This record gives sequence, C-alpha cells and structure tokens, in this order.
Amino acid sequence: MVLWWNTAGALDRQVDAAIRADATALMERLEAGGMPAVVAAIEDRMAVDVQNETLYLLLGPEDRRLAGNLSTWPPEANGEFSWIRIPLQRDGAVSEARLFRVDVGGGTRMLVGRDVAEKLRLRGLLSEGIAWAASASAGFAVLGAWLLRRSLERRLSPIYRTARAISSGDLTPRVPLSERDDEFDKLGATMNAMLDRIAQLMEGVRGVSDAIAHDLRTPIARARAKLEESLHAAHDEDSLRAAVEQGIADLDAIARVFQAVLRIAEVEAGARRAAFAETDLAPVLADIAELYGASAEAREQHLAVDLPDALPLVGDRDLLAQAVVNLLDNALKFTPEGGTVTLSARLGDDFAEIEVADDGPGMPEADRLRAGERFFRADAARTTPGSGLGLSLVRAVAALHRGEVLLRDTHPGAAAPGLTVALRLPTA
Repeated sequence: MVLWWNTAGALDRQVDAAIRADATALMERLEAGGMPAVVAAIEDRMAVDVQNETLYLLLGPEDRRLAGNLSTWPPEANGEFSWIRIPLQRDGAVSEARLFRVDVGGGTRMLVGRDVAEKLRLRGLLSEGIAWAASASAGFAVLGAWLLRRSLERRLSPIYRTARAISSGDLTPRVPLSERDDEFDKLGATMNAMLDRIAQLMEGVRGVSDAIAHDLRTPIARARAKLEESLHAAHDEDSLRAAVEQGIADLDAIARVFQAVLRIAEVEAGARRAAFAETDLAPVLADIAELYGASAEAREQHLAVDLPDALPLVGDRDLLAQAVVNLLDNALKFTPEGGTVTLSARLGDDFAEIEVADDGPGMPEADRLRAGERFFRADAARTTPGSGLGLSLVRAVAALHRGEVLLRDTHPGAAAPGLTVALRLPTA
C-alpha cells in the first residue's frame, strides 16, 4: 500500500499540479493581455504538445467557442466540484480526461486538463506488479512459516516425547542434546536438570518413608512391649509408674523425630524465607558457645571458640542458630573425653563461614557423599543416640540461604582424623 501511494498516487498528484499551474498561468495571461492573450496562449500550448495530452475548452458568453481542442462542454463540469474525471473519445479510442473548471467571469468559462490514459495504463501495470509481488511475498511467507514450523516441531519433538513419558510416570527419560548449544539445547538441559532434581526428591521421599518405617518401628515396638509387660508384670505402683514414664520418653523421642522431619520439610519448601532479615550472627554464636561450653565441661571435653567481632548476614536467625546447635551436638557426641571441639567463624569477601571441628573418629569419604540424607547414619554412629536428621536440617538451612555444607578431616592422616563441618553462606 505504501509503495502504491508513493508511485501511482504520485502520478495523480503530479497531473493535478500540472493542470493547476497551467490554469493559473492562463489566468495571469488574462489579467495581463485580456481574452485575446488567453486564446493565443491556448493555441500556443496545443501547438507545442507533441504527445497530444493537453485539453482545453474556452467558452464565451452564450457558450460561444473561443479556443480549445474539446468539442463540447461536458455535463459533469456543471456540478459543484471544480475537478472532474470523464471518459474521452479521441482518434477512435476511448481515453480518460482529468479536467479543472475555471470560472473566468462575465459569462466566460474554461476547462483545463490532461489526457491521463497513458498514466492510467502505467498505474495499472504498477498495480499489477505490486499485486504479483504481494502474492509472491505471501507465498514465500507461508512457505517460510511452514518450514519454520517443521523445524520447530523437529527440534521440540524430543522434548514432547520426554514430557509424555514423564507424564505417564516414567522419570528415567531425558531430553537428548545436540552439539549446537542453541536455545533448544539450553531448554533441554534445563529440563534434564529439573527432571534430575525431581528424581532425586522422589528417591528422597521413598528413602524417608523406608527410613521412618525402619527407625520408628523399633522404639514403637519397644514402648509397646514395655507398657504391655508392665501391665501384666508390675507388682506395685512404683514399677508401673517407671514403665509408664519410660514409655512416655520413648513416645517423646518418636515425636521429636516427626518434628524434625516436619521442620526439614518446612525449610526445604522455603516457607521460612519470609523471616529473612539483616542480622549479626556473632552474638548468637557467642551465646551458643557459652551454653555448650558448660555441656562440654560436664563431658570432660573442651570447647574452643574463635569468633569475629561481627558476622553480618541476611537470613533466618533462628534457623541458622539451630543449624549451629545441631553441628555442636554431633561434634560433642563423637568427641571422646579430653577431646576438643572448636567453634570458629570468619568473614570472606562475599561469604561467611562457620566451622565446627571435633577430635572424633571422622567420617569415611563414601559416607560423606550420603551425609545429610534423612535418617542416614554412618556405621560409627550406629551405637550412639540419634535419628540421622541433624545434618539433614543443616543442609536444608544452607540450601535455603543459598549456601553449602563442606565436610573434611580435622586432622588428616591421624588415627582419629576428626570431622570439620563448614557452613558457608553468602553475605548478600
């Protein structure tokens, strides 16, 4: 449409401008030399018009013909509009005329125009060319859209197949990746990472279910057996009370396990992120160290503390404190009498690191890969009290704060290498 306006429309505007200029020049001749000058000017113009395109008709009073090459005054020129377009019969052929009416005055009137047949033919050819070009462009657009759709379907079909398999319950398929490293490969890689995470979570859910069934079956059975035995074998009120108190303690331990599982689930779901705030963890760690220092002395252990003056962080203060408490509980539990547990912290360029180191038996590399799984307990921890949820909560808190948990030997190469657990958190 823009091309037509700039070409065919320009032809019409050019014709109209030429007619208007011609009419203006004739009226100037009239003012300068009167009617004879206008007649002479019209005759001169027709004489030099080799293309025979100019059209004139000058009528005096009582429609007396004064000059021009039009035979009659067309009825269309008597309307209210000065510009008219009429069919024209010239040299045995039908043409078209574009005319402009000028009221000279005193009963004299004039028509000035052009034969626009050639321009109409040119406009027709131009319109036809534009129509063909538009049709070809539309055809190429449709073909390009079809090819693009086929290409997209071919690239997306592996993702469709993988998603269909996943929706049917099979979590093993993954989106195949090409070597192009384009947007579709990035989408496939992201989807594969998501599926890996879902599979890991599903495996974790199955593992938690099995672990709960395994680890809670024994205390529940023990509590039931003791209560049943006391019901039949208790001889006095004191023995019955002792059995009931032991059963209540066992049930409390089971309740604590469920509370720990629910707390881990709450942290992993990100429900506590709303409690994030700027906080200085140094005073919190100092209070925890003071509390556990007394506990370490009662076990004939030593708690060493190396804390900075300030440890600014953005996070949930209570959860971070709970994570440090869990690490200290584990460290004191596995450190022998006379051993040392160290609580330290340092502030890096863009992170803060809290470390708890002990002098215990340490943890094999294979067990470190599974440390943090719910209810997982290494062989060395089987004989100690616990549920295997402490480090799981620490890892969940670290993940909530976009941090990580690092495990390494405290004394590499020693008979009792100990274990150092570092909680590294971003400061921003």
